[in-house]
Amino acid sequence: MAVGASSVTVPPGPGDSPGPGRERGGGGPRGSGTVPWPAVLALLPLGLLAAASYLGRYVRPSADEWCFLPVVRDEGISGLIGKFYFTDNGRVGNGLLVGLYAKFPVAGHQWYAAVSGVLMLGLLWALTAHLLRRAGQSVPRGVPLLVASLITAVFLFATPNTYKTFYWPAASVSHTLAPVLACAAALPLLRARGRRGRITALAVVLAAGVFMGTLSEEASVVALVVLSGVVLFAPLFLTARVRTFARVWSLLGMAGVALGTLLLVTSPGSRNRRERYGAETASMLSPDTLIASLRGYVRILETVLTTWQYAGALAAGVLLGLLATRAAPGAGRGVLLPCRPLLLTGLVALAFLVSGYLCTVITYPVFGPRVVTAARTWNDYLLLYVLLLVAAGAFLGRALRVRGVRTGAVTGLAAAVCAVTVLGLAAPLYELGHDMRVRAQKWDRQDRWLRERAAEGAKVLPYKPVSVSGMLEPFSANGTRIWPAQCVADYYRVDKVTRGTRLP
Repeated sequence: MAVGASSVTVPPGPGDSPGPGRERGGGGPRGSGTVPWPAVLALLPLGLLAAASYLGRYVRPSADEWCFLPVVRDEGISGLIGKFYFTDNGRVGNGLLVGLYAKFPVAGHQWYAAVSGVLMLGLLWALTAHLLRRAGQSVPRGVPLLVASLITAVFLFATPNTYKTFYWPAASVSHTLAPVLACAAALPLLRARGRRGRITALAVVLAAGVFMGTLSEEASVVALVVLSGVVLFAPLFLTARVRTFARVWSLLGMAGVALGTLLLVTSPGSRNRRERYGAETASMLSPDTLIASLRGYVRILETVLTTWQYAGALAAGVLLGLLATRAAPGAGRGVLLPCRPLLLTGLVALAFLVSGYLCTVITYPVFGPRVVTAARTWNDYLLLYVLLLVAAGAFLGRALRVRGVRTGAVTGLAAAVCAVTVLGLAAPLYELGHDMRVRAQKWDRQDRWLRERAAEGAKVLPYKPVSVSGMLEPFSANGTRIWPAQCVADYYRVDKVTRGTRLP
């Protein structure tokens, strides 16, 4: 289909509004019956997300989840929340989300990818559409969906370990879903109209901050850095009419995060965790730890900056900048000052670099040098990196359009990069899907055998580790790592499991 084709047949994205000469939320003249090419292009990342969600049927419990499942089965979600608060880590918000999927044992793990994927895509789609509306920009139909779907795909699948990012629910709720939920807290702010809307936005950001503080320490750090940036630099990009309220909103969000973090760090579970890992504040802020964290962070940045698939986010931003036009007068309602792309891009880049380093600092006492390979802990600030690339691409596309550059070739190139990115993400996902399917078959076979023997009255049973993508299993590392063998025994209601050498 030719670039620039328009449509009125594709449903509008959330937040789309009519512009001059357009159908509601659309990009073409009234009465046009063709499908907009951005919506067609969006089918590629959407198809990838659908395929990845389908592969979720091969997810089976592993690692920490062996320990979560017996608690939820015997004591319910409240029992797991209590265990987190009093024993494990203090993350009561985390315990709630974990309990919601662990309530449905294996099925919860199988459906987690699909449910979380749809949720993240929907939130990012809504956020994109409302940001464009607040900025007074009008785009053809399908563009917000295209941008959101590429952000989601790149964020989930460009990581070195997609399984731990997307399919392992215990890690996803802490480091993948958490930053998206933090972004979603801005939706009431973007939608606020009148006094009631502003009060709602303030209440939501306060509650979201408290929840985030008890869900993920790393996502909380990123939120604090971004919100403090709004407070400090609001005069550089927001008009006086909204500046004060934006600062109040940000300060209230920061207060919520502080309250949630205080609840977490003062919990018995958090104290137990710090003692278990020797992760006291003094050691975290020691010069040796700070320097080691910086070295680790530089190595993380080397990996991230050389991962070519992130170019898809930049290309999506270029398309956004090329296709966006000023909406009807007053559509932006005087929210933003005249565009200063270099300044805004620099501020977002600074927020990414600072928050990434701080996240590395707070995780280093637990992971040590392994922080360089614990890619799931990067996701809290990698979403900010992906958003930075989209913003930079949008400013670039806008600059080319404003300067009258012939944009046809640029549009085609950017669309091609988006397509190639999706294909580049699909190949590793296919290989991972094969590994997951093999593991699921072995896991199910052993699961049936263990349940049958336990039903017959056996109290000690052999268990052979069945792992995928570096996930921990009992008796890994040639049998030297026993954890979480006792949790497996609890799951099957036996006294003990021993190291098995072959599958039943």
